[in-house]
Amino acid sequence: MPGLSGLETLSRIKADRPHVPVIMITKSEEEHIMEGAIGGKISDYLIKPVNPNQILLSLKKHLEGRRLVSEKSSSSYQQQFRQLAMRLSGRLGTEEWKEMYQELVRWDLELTGNQDPGMADILRSQWAEANEQFSRFVADRYLDWLAGKGDDAPLMSHQLFKAKVAPLIDEKQPPLFLVLIDNLRLDQWRALEPVVSEFFRIEEQGQFYAILPTATQYARNALFAGMMPAEIEKRFPGKWINEDEEGSKNAHEAEFVANQLQRLGKNVKHSYHKILNLAAGKKLAESMDQLMANPFNVIVYNFVDMLSHARTEMEVIRELASDDAAYRSLTKSWFEHSPLFDILKGIAERGGRVVVTTDHGTIRVTDPSKVVGDRNTNSNLRYKHGRNLSYEDRDVLVIKDPVKAHLPKANVSTTYIFAKGARFFVYPNNYNHFVTYFRDTFQHGGISLEEMIVPWAVMKAR
Repeated sequence: MPGLSGLETLSRIKADRPHVPVIMITKSEEEHIMEGAIGGKISDYLIKPVNPNQILLSLKKHLEGRRLVSEKSSSSYQQQFRQLAMRLSGRLGTEEWKEMYQELVRWDLELTGNQDPGMADILRSQWAEANEQFSRFVADRYLDWLAGKGDDAPLMSHQLFKAKVAPLIDEKQPPLFLVLIDNLRLDQWRALEPVVSEFFRIEEQGQFYAILPTATQYARNALFAGMMPAEIEKRFPGKWINEDEEGSKNAHEAEFVANQLQRLGKNVKHSYHKILNLAAGKKLAESMDQLMANPFNVIVYNFVDMLSHARTEMEVIRELASDDAAYRSLTKSWFEHSPLFDILKGIAERGGRVVVTTDHGTIRVTDPSKVVGDRNTNSNLRYKHGRNLSYEDRDVLVIKDPVKAHLPKANVSTTYIFAKGARFFVYPNNYNHFVTYFRDTFQHGGISLEEMIVPWAVMKAR
């Protein structure tokens, strides 16, 4: 090609038609030419001599790749559907349910953007069936887990810190950061995982079961205190704020962390930071050198929880996060441009270690369930506690004695109910209005795979 080199031609093409795939065929194997082609966003790079099949394969990859991937994904899920259905018809334990949830999340990610919308509908139907069976599984065993009965009890919120965080705190090792992203589901973590993997090597990861209610006041306080809510109320007089009382429900997390560290014999210098807005996130990102002086640091980041609440209240957020895939995509987009990402990169650059986790997940609710309670009944759509509650028995797990569930008991007749599957509680007054308003919003507090089986991961800087 007289007058222009291949890389110059590539630059001209990309300037005029930036989205056109370009396949470069060259006889040169020089590394700088390959690097220039990759930097110029080449679609494929073939070295002469080439045969027609190589060119055909490259053309198919770029012209028909999406269709072929979609067809393969649909075919693979159809084959897997029967196996998942058979497993759902069997007796699953706590570990098998984690595996089932991971499979469903994997197929959800695999089928996102699939050209056959029927596959997504089938997956949603199978997911709904899984949640119904999981809800019955939890309802049958939850109190036994807390009582220490049987050998199938899972790792739960109040046990995570002792089991997965404390053993890593060591003044002789690089500083450890516990980063808790409020309200982060497993599928959202899977979307963020490739982004953080550029800077961290994931040493270990898994899931634990969030306690009931799957709400910040209960699950996060339990995680930081290393004890169940009723025990927190007893051990820290005045620090547990009931839902009908004024004041922040998570104002004493730093004290709970310090107390648990002391109980576990981890008497190290540490810090606690709760990030509620952009300015606070940026300020913390700028103070990484100071934090690296501590053997242990806790960072709570609240954005994902705020996003789920904003989606309920703001029509524009509903449009942006119209379904689970869009909600996941919005979470990833936020993360990539957030101070939290800057904080994690700062930790990686300084050789730090991270345990990333959450307190609970969230579910897109679809099925209203009528409930009646007095004026002191709490307002959460996925769980209620109060006196003289009226509800649909088949829709809920009922705990009439909160002591057995290690939950605070406002009075002698307090009852807790937890919504199963994708249900949400609605009062009979203005029933149709509230059904329309809250259906397809993301809520938490009840029993579902998305809310209860939540991720944790241990990461080291690359």
